[in-house]
Amino acid sequence: MPAVDSVAAGLPNIDPALFVVPTAARLQTPVPSTHAPRILLLHGSVRERSYSRLASEEAARLLQAMGAETRTFDPRGLPLPDDAPDTHPKVQQLRQLAQWAEGMVWTSPERHGGMTGIMKAQIDWIPLADGALRPTQGKTLAVMQVSGGSQSFNAVNQLRMLGRWMRMLTIPNQSSVAKAFLEFDEAGRMKPSAYYDRIADVMEELVKFTLLTRDVSPYLVDRYSERKENTEALFRRVNQKSI
Repeated sequence: MPAVDSVAAGLPNIDPALFVVPTAARLQTPVPSTHAPRILLLHGSVRERSYSRLASEEAARLLQAMGAETRTFDPRGLPLPDDAPDTHPKVQQLRQLAQWAEGMVWTSPERHGGMTGIMKAQIDWIPLADGALRPTQGKTLAVMQVSGGSQSFNAVNQLRMLGRWMRMLTIPNQSSVAKAFLEFDEAGRMKPSAYYDRIADVMEELVKFTLLTRDVSPYLVDRYSERKENTEALFRRVNQKSI
């Protein structure tokens, strides 16, 4: 592999000191994590018989069977964003779970052609940055939706866009359950179907991607522009005329 200086020599807009050539070696973890993958599940409805919650519960059962540790956030009692201080107990609970998780599952009903406000409120309460920590950056994400009518992908498309905005590693697969009221029995368990099989596929893929990326996520999301910005900020701070 050519030296960094020689590569950057033909790139006048690049600072050679901050230019890093990606290597496969940096993706190898000397001591891989051995604990169970930690997955947080969020759902976007507080109805007594919430199909997004029931689908999320099925996802949690599958994840646990695949060796993951799961936690589910109950959105009941969560205030609207900016309608309460971030010291609110439900906000603190959500943020602590986001810090704990290595991956997430977001499941929303489709309402008026998009995700629900309850779903969006949960995501909005998770900050992009919390001091030096970024609660979602580099973590894996699976997106799912349930619909009352024919199959649609509006909610999962919106969730996927938000996952990118939250700088998460959103897996390629996703699930959309049409006419969800027909897919669950009286006990709230999902009936056998292609929809159930698809949720199994999504959870399997999520566990694989989480195991693959969790130890190297800081390297995967390391960016030239941020290294440059951080270096410039440090330079300004240490070269102040007075402090």
